[in-house]
Amino acid sequence: MCALRMRPDEVDIDTPLVRRLIADRYPRWAGLPVQRLASSGTENAMFRLGAELVVRLPRYSGAVAGVAHERRWLPRLAPHLPCASPEPLGRGGAGHGFPWPWSVYRWLDGANPVAGAVEDPCSLAVDLAAYITALRGIDTADAPACPRGVPLSTRDTPTREAIAQLAGRTDTEAVTLLWEEALAVPGYAGAPVWAHGDLSPGNVLTAGGRLAAVIDFGCVGVGDPAVDLIVAWNLLPAEVRGVFREAVGADEAEWARGRGWALSISLIQLPYYWDTNPALAANSRHVIGEILAERG
Repeated sequence: MCALRMRPDEVDIDTPLVRRLIADRYPRWAGLPVQRLASSGTENAMFRLGAELVVRLPRYSGAVAGVAHERRWLPRLAPHLPCASPEPLGRGGAGHGFPWPWSVYRWLDGANPVAGAVEDPCSLAVDLAAYITALRGIDTADAPACPRGVPLSTRDTPTREAIAQLAGRTDTEAVTLLWEEALAVPGYAGAPVWAHGDLSPGNVLTAGGRLAAVIDFGCVGVGDPAVDLIVAWNLLPAEVRGVFREAVGADEAEWARGRGWALSISLIQLPYYWDTNPALAANSRHVIGEILAERG
């Protein structure tokens, strides 16, 4: 597993620590084997617990709010979605030097797809569109705001700073032009609807080429749903993007905002994780390359 970039308050989470936390909080599971899962994720550490469970622990203080957020909103959203979602089965608290709450979920079968090696791209495109459509249709009463359901203009400063850091590593003139085009697209004028907010390959599970589950609901909330279109560039190949777009019903402005989100996220991630998270950096380079090729 790659070495993730450490934040100032990031804690070291290892298998013995997880065993101790489980033994204290859930003695009935204390005898189950614990195995750390390789992941390109940056927010949480994941450990498989026996055959049917997984333990999820925040790596740093900024990820802690997502623990309670998932616990609150998953039970409301999951019954309306067309594939599996994380099912919280237990919760734990600070102990043994670990300072934050953590969760136990039911294990979900499937594997993270890899951009450029998707088994059944057309079926996955249709499945992802159906998922996004179902999520958008859920009642928004009392729903929280999606931190990524906001205007692209809120990303301008960090995106331009990232572009500057990529000088000599990417075509900064071309990506700047693409970013400025995205900023000029009309903003979202509709009612806020639900968006997952982080439909990256690491948060998607597939089985037999079909969508099996979507995980990590730490960003879920309502706003401009265009952010969920990022999956068109971070996972789906160019030849099925039209299938996905038609199935999700995105007009020109929404599609352009989704592409802008995909570009911004990848530009910001790339210099930050270039040397410390190879999988995430590789996907960011892939997205930037796909968007540059698509726009000619």
